[in-house]
Amino acid sequence: MKNMTKIMMAATLAVGTLAAGCQTTPNITAPVTQPITAEALQAYNWQLVDAKRTNGDKVSQLFFDPAKPLTLNFFTSNGSDRVTFINTCNNMGAEYSVVNGNVQIKNGISTLMACPEPQASFDTATLATVQGKYSLDKNANKTPILTIKNDSQVAYFKGVAK
Repeated sequence: MKNMTKIMMAATLAVGTLAAGCQTTPNITAPVTQPITAEALQAYNWQLVDAKRTNGDKVSQLFFDPAKPLTLNFFTSNGSDRVTFINTCNNMGAEYSVVNGNVQIKNGISTLMACPEPQASFDTATLATVQGKYSLDKNANKTPILTIKNDSQVAYFKGVAK
């Protein structure tokens, strides 16, 4: 009888523990989505922190030099919204516009230096990374996160004060 009582107590404790672990509580660390605007993009420099292909593999070409991550700098110059891509081998940039919350990169320009590997691959991967659907969130630490997703990859940039 003592063994049966111990078993019943242990079972009751186990069920109670499982039930307590399954309770739904509000997630206070959920990201907060923000609208994409030129002002929001221009408020920070956007430093690449992660980029993965749709199969889950890291886009290794973008991470050959951890000390110099791809950084996007959005700004207005002579009435035109522009973005420059920092830490590329060639000087690269483009015009951009925000239309209905979507970022459109156009009229890209670049110097034409013959960059050695892995810098040449970094430049090519940069152009593929900045094309796609942009979204803007803040993580649990209230750090702004810019996400760019396209058919072949998703990239995450953290906002760094200018």
